[in-house]
Amino acid sequence: MTPTNTAFSVNGRTYKPAQRPIVTICLDGSADEYLDAAMARGLMPNLQRMSIRGFRGMARGALPSFTNVNNASIVTGVSPAVHGISGNYFYDPESGQEVMMNSAKYLRANTLLAAAAQAGRKVAVVTAKDKLREILSHGLTGIGFSAEKAADAQLATHGIADVEKLMGEPAPAIYSANASLFVLRAGVALVRAGLADLLYLSFTDYMQHKYEPEAPEVLDFYAAIDLELGHLLELGAVIGATADHGMNAKQKLNGEPNVLYLETMLDEKFGGGFRVILPITDPYVLHHGALGSFASVYLPPTAKLMEVSSWLMKLPGVTEVYDRETAAEKLEIPADRIGDLVVMSGRDVVVGRTTAHHDLSALDGGLRSHGGRYEEMVPFVISEPLNAGYQAKARGDLRNFDLFDFTINGTQL
Repeated sequence: MTPTNTAFSVNGRTYKPAQRPIVTICLDGSADEYLDAAMARGLMPNLQRMSIRGFRGMARGALPSFTNVNNASIVTGVSPAVHGISGNYFYDPESGQEVMMNSAKYLRANTLLAAAAQAGRKVAVVTAKDKLREILSHGLTGIGFSAEKAADAQLATHGIADVEKLMGEPAPAIYSANASLFVLRAGVALVRAGLADLLYLSFTDYMQHKYEPEAPEVLDFYAAIDLELGHLLELGAVIGATADHGMNAKQKLNGEPNVLYLETMLDEKFGGGFRVILPITDPYVLHHGALGSFASVYLPPTAKLMEVSSWLMKLPGVTEVYDRETAAEKLEIPADRIGDLVVMSGRDVVVGRTTAHHDLSALDGGLRSHGGRYEEMVPFVISEPLNAGYQAKARGDLRNFDLFDFTINGTQL
């Protein structure tokens, strides 16, 4: 059955999809260096063809450069200031609790996936990590499941059952390359079976946390991605791919994690009562040990904001410090879901709370992480030629959350 081309509007944008399968992909953690390394070795011929025939450039992601923030931006088409997701983890002043930000109750904008389904498209969301499924599937009448818990998918709750039977393989281990490859293979299977014609496929960044761009293991991983891209192209899909964030080594020359334990440092300098929130925090501790390059700082009543801000800005490794209002405006994040101060660190530096708060023994290999300005720029690839209007847009301030707009509207000649 030919997909509908009924237009739909959400969050100030109108989308008119082609009557072809549309597949958008979040290549979690894929700094451009990963694609370059694989393509230079001839391991991604399909991506190479997409880049030549269509478009390949760089886009600016949302800050903080974390998974939940950017996935929410991509599926809503707007910044965190609008959709409200400020991290994987935040301090909820209403409850006085530090909580995971995995629930759709924190989302303040509708998703274009739900809108597309209401317009008659067969929509599917497949994510590697189950933590994202509720946010991405918010309001969706369609298919939504994770690779992590594919075996648990039920028709009533996920829009599909017997995923492992459809795939011909069991659900993968979350700490594996296969966690992402399963997502992509699921996308191929859903399109091939006629179960979906507008898809969002979101990977996990385990491989990028573990390996540098030229490691043999990660080169094999990107070659496997390219094979599935080829299958999607054979099925006639229009493909758009970007990333939620990049990835950098955050280590000293001796290989130890390069950490500023901000809560300890602030308490020692100004007295107790500081609360440092690390929005990278999530259940997947082998990825990053809850250490990233972005922190939110809540001050005790006795602390002087300007004094603390000035002191933080002088710390070696700290690159940006903003008060709440400035951070909300400059970084496009919701003011009510960040601290009194926002702190970002350098390319090779992460911020933590206290040494006791982080179990670095859980890290699988050296520390590679993200969250700050140095992981903000990400690849942006469209498989089809862009029309004149979108060629002009691509020369401006291209954002990763323009992905659906470019994939759907930008390829209509």
